[in-house]
Amino acid sequence: MTRIQIITIAINFIFIAYIARLITKGKLREEYAIVWCFCTLMLIVFSFWTKGLEVMSKVFGVFDPPNLVFTAFIFIILIYLLHLSVVSSKSHHSITRLTQEIAMLKEKMKRDEQERKKA
Repeated sequence: MTRIQIITIAINFIFIAYIARLITKGKLREEYAIVWCFCTLMLIVFSFWTKGLEVMSKVFGVFDPPNLVFTAFIFIILIYLLHLSVVSSKSHHSITRLTQEIAMLKEKMKRDEQERKKA
């Protein structure tokens, strides 16, 4: 095993441990951690299986194995960004709805208080 393989494997395991730490502290939700863990596990697989990238490039018809890495990660990033956009849109809609409900409740409380003062 070469030095770069050992360094890559060690860094990937440290990264997975860091992801686990973020989950246990409540700073990262499990649904987002799945993507990070999957990508890290794929890096670990290709760290052990050195010819794997060449084999995968031949399967997908990519001329240069590094181009496969860049293309795959760009695709993964685009999918992840789309997912985050959907989550952000849902959150924005929920915040708007909750803000409107709070405003209506405040108005109702204000009217009720004015009616009590009149009575």
